[in-house]
Amino acid sequence: MDDTNGYGAAAKASYAIREEPLGTPKHVRIVGIGAGASGINLIRTIRKNMVNYEHVVYEKNEKVGGTWFENRYPGCRCDVPSHNYQFSWRPNPEWSNFLSPAPEIQEYLSRICEEEHMMDTIKLRHKVNGAWWDEKRGLWDLSVQNLETGEEFKDYANFLVDASGILNNWKWPEYPGIKSFKGDLVHTASWPKDFDYSNKTVAVIGNGASGIQLLPAIQPDVKKLYHFIRTPTWIIPPRRITMLLMGGPAKEVLEDLGLDEDENFSQEQIERFKTDPAFYQKFVKAIERDIGGAFPILVNGSPAQADVNAKAAMTMTRLLGGDKKLCEALIPKFPLGCRRVTPGPGYLEALQTPNTELVMEGIARVVPEGIQLESGKVIKLDAIMCATGFDNSFAPPFPIVGRHGNVQDTMKAETPKSYMSLALAGLPNYFTFMGPNAPIGHGSVFTLGEHVARYITRLMIKCQTEGIKAVAPSDAAVDDYARHVAAFMPRTSWSGSCRSWFKSGDGEGGAVTALHPGSRFHFFHMLDRFRGEDWEYVLDDDENPGRNRFYYLGNGFSTKELDPKVNVTWYLDEDADRL
Repeated sequence: MDDTNGYGAAAKASYAIREEPLGTPKHVRIVGIGAGASGINLIRTIRKNMVNYEHVVYEKNEKVGGTWFENRYPGCRCDVPSHNYQFSWRPNPEWSNFLSPAPEIQEYLSRICEEEHMMDTIKLRHKVNGAWWDEKRGLWDLSVQNLETGEEFKDYANFLVDASGILNNWKWPEYPGIKSFKGDLVHTASWPKDFDYSNKTVAVIGNGASGIQLLPAIQPDVKKLYHFIRTPTWIIPPRRITMLLMGGPAKEVLEDLGLDEDENFSQEQIERFKTDPAFYQKFVKAIERDIGGAFPILVNGSPAQADVNAKAAMTMTRLLGGDKKLCEALIPKFPLGCRRVTPGPGYLEALQTPNTELVMEGIARVVPEGIQLESGKVIKLDAIMCATGFDNSFAPPFPIVGRHGNVQDTMKAETPKSYMSLALAGLPNYFTFMGPNAPIGHGSVFTLGEHVARYITRLMIKCQTEGIKAVAPSDAAVDDYARHVAAFMPRTSWSGSCRSWFKSGDGEGGAVTALHPGSRFHFFHMLDRFRGEDWEYVLDDDENPGRNRFYYLGNGFSTKELDPKVNVTWYLDEDADRL
């Protein structure tokens, strides 16, 4: 009789008990890329939940904050209400405005890093230049550059977490001759400090969120402003006004706020937020329900979509004074939400001022003295301001080489796809915030990032404590998820006939790659449970005959019973039966 699978001599010879308690974590090194909101939150999540680890975050800029450090153009602010555009674990009752300006958000993130002593984890002015997976060692080999000294050095990681974000790698528009321009050429994501545009003839190219915010901020101070756009876009009233008009969950609490005409909070209102926690919590939760509940307006054919499209068109017509030419040029035929929905206080009004001219004719090239249109006409300019966005291809700016080769090549050759936006096929022990089909248009990325960080951290702990060397989503799971995304997106306005960075490629018919296939609440629900069946595992010392998948069970004791700080009878607690 073969006793290999029983308790006989053969079993004793081929398998050894791990002489450590169940739950004992092995030492791991975690490398993060980027110290924006997601990277900062990950530091805290790891600190609260993991032990026996090293963690370093490489940040290319001289300060933390990510997009809120890089974007400093006039008028730059968040388009999500301030008190929801914050970490749930770090409420700030002192936001100055209903929609906070960029410097205030960057200061909030900097203050957290200082007060939470995170700067010992973050290496500023350091840039990751490449990452290569070593299958045998189960490690990422990294090339990192110190941007202060120019020195390039090697590092390694058990886990590599990319928190550099989707709105990170800005790009110039691809017009012939753009570098030949003799005036000031600036990009909204790289705004020169103390740049003086007053009394100049300028161009603003682009009517995405940045262009919509920039134009009314500079219009009163320039001599002449030419606004170049390719397609119309929906402009909605200020977010607070929209919430009041739609009569959603936030209506009651918004009517009880102390705000001036520019939506700055009064000092009395700020004091109430600070001293009345019940009201503060009611306010934050009502705004969150309102934002999260907006998904029905994006569902094609829904009554909510028809209603909001009609109201938005009427509002734009009124703000444009009924001007037929401007209404025809600026009010879209595609459904609201096909492009990013942006509140644009003052934008439509600025387009009607004497010193502003809307240009919808195509740009043929940039010449030394200005912009040449397709008709041959040259518009002479002192400055060209490009609000033309970012490289949203999901191809990383440096090589990431895994089991299937370089991700840069894959992302350019195929429609980008991921596992629930946070992992990629063929990249073991690699996780990302806001990867393909992340909920980038679903409200505050702060809270979204918290859910992703918890998911990633739980998975790293699983590897740490269950003898797993490498984990990656299976190709089949990633392919199945991509099929679900592709089948779902035609139900939404995101797939409408518009040019949008939500889609792969520049055309109108590209696949929607930058948004989650569902609501904000749907995304949170999806990440509630870890689907182990979707992942492939390589065990520590996989070829060692003295170990198997249950080696981690150890010597019969549990770290929960041996740690005096742990509630050893947790199973008797009041909520112990909650799943």
